[in-house]
Amino acid sequence: MGDAGYLGVTYPIDVTPPTKEEELITDALLETLKGENQFDSEAESKNREIVLGKIDKLVKNFVYLASLKHRMPEGLARTCGGKIFAFGSYRLGVHGAGADIDTLCVVPAHITRDDFFEIMAEQLKSRPEVSGMTAVPTAHVPVIKMVFGGIDIDLTFAALNQPTIPEDLELLDNKILRNLDEKTIRSVNGSRVTDEILRLVPNIPTFRLALRCIKLWAKRRAIYSNSIGFLGGVAWAMLVARTCQLYPNACAGTIVSRFFKVFLFWKWPSPVLLKTIEEGPMHLRVWNPKYYASDAAHKMPIITPAYPSMCATHNVSLSTRRIIGSELKRGVDIVDRIMKGEAQWSELFAKDEFFRNYKFYLQINVTSTDEDAFHGLCGFLESRLRVYLTSLEDVNLVVLVHPYIKNYEHNFTCTTAQEVQDIRNGTTTTQPSTPAAAAATPTPTPAATENPSTEAEGADDGNDEEKTEPVSEKKEIFTSSFYMALQLKEKNDDVPEDNRRMDISMHTQEFMRFVKSSEIWNDDTMSIFIRFLRQSQLPEEVFAGGPRTRVLSEEEKERKANRKRRKHNTDQTGKSAKKAKPASNYVPSTSGATVESSAAAKQKESGEDGRASNGKPSDDSKDSGTEGAVTLPPPVPPPAKVGGIRLKLLGSS
Repeated sequence: MGDAGYLGVTYPIDVTPPTKEEELITDALLETLKGENQFDSEAESKNREIVLGKIDKLVKNFVYLASLKHRMPEGLARTCGGKIFAFGSYRLGVHGAGADIDTLCVVPAHITRDDFFEIMAEQLKSRPEVSGMTAVPTAHVPVIKMVFGGIDIDLTFAALNQPTIPEDLELLDNKILRNLDEKTIRSVNGSRVTDEILRLVPNIPTFRLALRCIKLWAKRRAIYSNSIGFLGGVAWAMLVARTCQLYPNACAGTIVSRFFKVFLFWKWPSPVLLKTIEEGPMHLRVWNPKYYASDAAHKMPIITPAYPSMCATHNVSLSTRRIIGSELKRGVDIVDRIMKGEAQWSELFAKDEFFRNYKFYLQINVTSTDEDAFHGLCGFLESRLRVYLTSLEDVNLVVLVHPYIKNYEHNFTCTTAQEVQDIRNGTTTTQPSTPAAAAATPTPTPAATENPSTEAEGADDGNDEEKTEPVSEKKEIFTSSFYMALQLKEKNDDVPEDNRRMDISMHTQEFMRFVKSSEIWNDDTMSIFIRFLRQSQLPEEVFAGGPRTRVLSEEEKERKANRKRRKHNTDQTGKSAKKAKPASNYVPSTSGATVESSAAAKQKESGEDGRASNGKPSDDSKDSGTEGAVTLPPPVPPPAKVGGIRLKLLGSS
């Protein structure tokens, strides 16, 4: 509790009640969220209760079976007990239609995490209501992800230091943390943090409505993912809760407006706190950047309120923090107009344009012939992509690495070795194996053919006739593609011309070795392949039937206008000089070599290194190598335009 009875670590900024206009804006927000299907129907709410009831029974049976495995007498095994706790958005009361439920499985001390990922996982697999199950035991918080009865469930595990789990067990008492390992403490704290957040907001209904708005905005703008390096649900909830503390009497519309301004101008890495960090009796490690170098390295620390306090945003990188900042700025601009009556809430929730905003992309493809192992592979890769991202941030020309929070999954049936290789390379035209899959997910369109230096080397380069030979039996392959965008330095960004090339092969090879060294990897059934793509080479499915054309930022538009003005001035001052020049920039020489004029050389250089404003294309890059060039007979053709990005990989199949 703060000074004068207020919640939080500081005085509020403003305690005035809402105006009539602000209340009307809040009413409009509520109606917009209803129209966006952000509230459960009565039938779905009932289904959630049924699903949680079934999982609770499975947990109790799991404890019984695991107890028998540990040679406990049957009578005693039946009395051990187990319990589930819902947390996250469901516990906060802000879940929408189709939202997942974060669930904690609490068991007695003699049950192990290995038991959970063996016995509990097998129970779940055998249930007809369960599909798409993925076990991720190596995650920061080990989890089983699945769809149960049509509801997405994230099931975590905690074995408390006590022989039985009573039905009236509560997790708020710090004593339950005694003698627990770090992973178990993180798991238990998911539920403890949720309850503590609700205790620390001045007005729960206002908090819930504002948080529903922020969650929808973050998802639409593709910045809602803790594992990828953005913010997860708990972090967004804590930011909204802090805003509520600073404006305790404001209505939800005002809270949203203040939210964007508060955190756009927040002085990171100063931490966001809902209460003073407490030291508990068990001397567990709490977040403290003065003592721990790893804590001091956090880029955007948002600290959980339950003991032991931890950073909920340890995955945030410099790139993802910048991306979040740009989205906050966009939010400020739109919400300011909403508060003035000049815009609607729906404008805030416009979908992201990730695949239209950049010039260069990396496509990370993984495949497996084992469906169960495939789901585990995808979960592992998603939780480790930030390793690749942070390594790419150190590359000389890279300004920003933007990971996309969604991956694209397909399954295919192959009849030839060539089809198998194409699918593993991410360049297949094979149709999905079943009509149902084809109907549910668009068929990927192959990217355009690239220069060999931009794709992994060491792929199957055998005889083409051998590749078209039928495989011994039809082979089903499960695939997933993840994407990252690269934003590069400008040509005039103080980068010497000799350094206008970049090589990301070492970073890529290291990441692939890292993936293949994990326990989940199987060389016989899995493959990983990383491709460099220009925006025009992206598969059709990522645009979901929408336009493919690039979207230029205001800075790009200004630079484009400046280029046109410079070109116009050059044309006006150089007309007489141009009349005296040959018509072709390419002058055949007697030696059989091509001699380029200085203008053509500059044009070629601009095209070769793939320069664009912030990794985005410019008019110069479109025209390079074509304007003023003539076709010469062999052996003196015009120089071919090649990309300046080098991604030379080791074999990955």
